[in-house]
Amino acid sequence: MVQCSTPPLDLSFSALSDATRRGIIDQLGRGDASITSLADRFHMTLTGMKKHVQVLERAGLVVTQKVGRVRTCKLGKSGLAAEAEWIEAHRKLFEARFDALDEIISEMKQEGSDEPGKQQ
Repeated sequence: MVQCSTPPLDLSFSALSDATRRGIIDQLGRGDASITSLADRFHMTLTGMKKHVQVLERAGLVVTQKVGRVRTCKLGKSGLAAEAEWIEAHRKLFEARFDALDEIISEMKQEGSDEPGKQQ
Protein backbone atom coordinates (compact mmCIF):
# COMPACT_ATOMS: atom_id res chain seq x y z
CA MET A 1 0.00 0.00 0.00
CA VAL A 2 1.35 3.42 -0.95
CA GLN A 3 1.30 6.12 1.70
CA CYS A 4 0.33 9.62 0.62
CA SER A 5 2.26 11.45 3.30
CA THR A 6 5.62 10.91 4.93
CA PRO A 7 5.52 10.45 8.71
CA PRO A 8 7.39 13.15 10.67
CA LEU A 9 10.00 10.72 12.03
CA ASP A 10 10.86 9.64 8.50
CA LEU A 11 11.43 13.26 7.51
CA SER A 12 13.60 13.91 10.57
CA PHE A 13 15.74 10.82 10.31
CA SER A 14 16.11 11.29 6.57
CA ALA A 15 17.19 14.90 7.11
CA LEU A 16 19.66 13.86 9.81
CA SER A 17 21.14 11.07 7.68
CA ASP A 18 23.33 13.60 5.88
CA ALA A 19 26.54 14.79 7.57
CA THR A 20 26.22 18.32 6.16
CA ARG A 21 22.71 18.71 7.55
CA ARG A 22 23.86 17.43 10.95
CA GLY A 23 26.63 20.02 10.77
CA ILE A 24 24.07 22.73 10.01
CA ILE A 25 22.07 21.69 13.07
CA ASP A 26 25.27 21.84 15.16
CA GLN A 27 26.10 25.28 13.78
CA LEU A 28 22.60 26.62 14.41
CA GLY A 29 22.83 25.28 17.95
CA ARG A 30 25.53 27.91 18.48
CA GLY A 31 23.37 30.68 17.02
CA ASP A 32 21.19 31.78 14.13
CA ALA A 33 22.88 32.12 10.75
CA SER A 34 22.09 33.29 7.25
CA ILE A 35 22.03 30.80 4.41
CA THR A 36 24.96 32.69 2.88
CA SER A 37 27.10 32.34 6.00
CA LEU A 38 26.20 28.63 6.25
CA ALA A 39 27.16 28.13 2.60
CA ASP A 40 30.52 29.83 3.25
CA ARG A 41 31.12 27.80 6.40
CA PHE A 42 30.45 24.51 4.61
CA HIS A 43 32.26 25.52 1.40
CA MET A 44 29.27 25.04 -0.87
CA THR A 45 27.17 27.00 -3.28
CA LEU A 46 24.23 29.05 -2.11
CA THR A 47 21.90 26.81 -4.15
CA GLY A 48 23.31 23.68 -2.50
CA MET A 49 22.89 25.15 0.97
CA LYS A 50 19.32 26.23 0.19
CA LYS A 51 18.49 22.62 -0.70
CA HIS A 52 19.93 21.32 2.57
CA VAL A 53 18.05 23.97 4.55
CA GLN A 54 14.79 23.11 2.75
CA VAL A 55 15.14 19.46 3.77
CA LEU A 56 15.72 20.50 7.39
CA GLU A 57 12.82 22.94 7.19
CA ARG A 58 10.42 20.28 5.84
CA ALA A 59 11.40 18.08 8.78
CA GLY A 60 10.66 20.92 11.20
CA LEU A 61 14.23 20.99 12.47
CA VAL A 62 15.00 24.44 11.07
CA VAL A 63 12.92 27.58 10.60
CA THR A 64 13.86 30.33 8.17
CA GLN A 65 12.82 33.94 8.04
CA LYS A 66 13.48 36.36 5.24
CA VAL A 67 14.26 39.95 6.18
CA GLY A 68 15.08 42.05 3.15
CA ARG A 69 17.47 40.04 1.02
CA VAL A 70 18.78 37.88 3.86
CA ARG A 71 17.22 34.54 4.82
CA THR A 72 18.10 33.68 8.41
CA CYS A 73 17.97 30.14 9.78
CA LYS A 74 17.39 29.04 13.34
CA LEU A 75 16.59 25.78 15.06
CA GLY A 76 12.94 24.69 15.01
CA LYS A 77 10.98 24.89 18.23
CA SER A 78 10.09 21.20 18.33
CA GLY A 79 13.74 20.23 18.61
CA LEU A 80 14.29 16.51 18.53
CA ALA A 81 11.84 15.57 21.29
CA ALA A 82 9.79 13.08 19.24
CA GLU A 83 12.93 11.54 17.75
CA ALA A 84 14.59 11.21 21.15
CA GLU A 85 11.41 9.63 22.56
CA TRP A 86 11.35 7.08 19.73
CA ILE A 87 15.04 6.27 20.20
CA GLU A 88 14.63 5.90 23.98
CA ALA A 89 11.66 3.54 23.59
CA HIS A 90 13.62 1.36 21.19
CA ARG A 91 16.75 1.52 23.35
CA LYS A 92 14.69 0.15 26.25
CA LEU A 93 13.30 -2.59 24.02
CA PHE A 94 16.80 -3.64 22.92
CA GLU A 95 18.04 -3.50 26.51
CA ALA A 96 15.18 -5.73 27.70
CA ARG A 97 15.87 -8.25 24.95
CA PHE A 98 19.59 -8.35 25.68
CA ASP A 99 18.86 -8.78 29.39
CA ALA A 100 16.55 -11.71 28.57
CA LEU A 101 19.25 -13.21 26.35
CA ASP A 102 21.83 -12.84 29.15
CA GLU A 103 19.44 -14.67 31.48
CA ILE A 104 19.00 -17.54 29.01
CA ILE A 105 22.78 -17.84 28.55
CA SER A 106 23.30 -17.88 32.32
CA GLU A 107 20.68 -20.63 32.71
CA MET A 108 22.31 -22.67 29.94
CA LYS A 109 25.72 -22.34 31.56
CA GLN A 110 24.25 -23.34 34.92
CA GLU A 111 22.57 -26.40 33.39
CA GLY A 112 25.83 -27.38 31.68
CA SER A 113 27.80 -27.21 34.93
CA ASP A 114 25.15 -29.27 36.79
CA GLU A 115 25.59 -32.29 34.48
CA PRO A 116 27.36 -35.32 36.04
CA GLY A 117 30.91 -35.83 34.87
CA LYS A 118 31.42 -32.13 34.11
CA GLN A 119 34.14 -30.37 35.99
CA GLN A 120 33.36 -27.02 37.47
